[in-house]
Amino acid sequence: MTDAHAANRTLVLLRHAKAEQPGAGPDADRKLSARGHADAAAAGAWLARHGLLPDVVLCSPARRTRQTWHDVALGMTGSPPEGGPAGQTPTVRYEADAYEARPEDLLALLRSVDPAAGTVLLVAHNPGISLLSAGLDPERADPDGLRTTDLVVHRPTSPWPDLSPGGAPITARHTARG
Repeated sequence: MTDAHAANRTLVLLRHAKAEQPGAGPDADRKLSARGHADAAAAGAWLARHGLLPDVVLCSPARRTRQTWHDVALGMTGSPPEGGPAGQTPTVRYEADAYEARPEDLLALLRSVDPAAGTVLLVAHNPGISLLSAGLDPERADPDGLRTTDLVVHRPTSPWPDLSPGGAPITARHTARG
């Protein structure tokens, strides 16, 4: 890959939006709160305003992360993720390895992305997503980690298959609130 392609690679990490408190059911079935839905839509609007529309979305299969992605897509486009014009709908992969993931599991998922992909959005959970962000840019990472609906933009300096700790400086961060 040329340096020009490297400059176009963007990784956006998103911790899922605010979910309902744990109840009697399985953790993976927890759904977003009303605030979480609004915050996720606000995250999508922020991504659209900054030209950070993903080519690939890697999303945990937990209900709250799937709902977060759906609302982010609505916020980006004003329509459901499957309803956009041809060529503008990202490839979405619901990855079991993104649920309760360690940072090395998330890094492995990112390394599996098509090298031609420009912008990748990873929607996952703490502590894994915060630890991944800190590992990719130890100097600029927030020591408190990602809060709900936090977006952290990294610029990988190598192709996706070669992504490694310290190899993706943080260029922006935003806490979305609707």
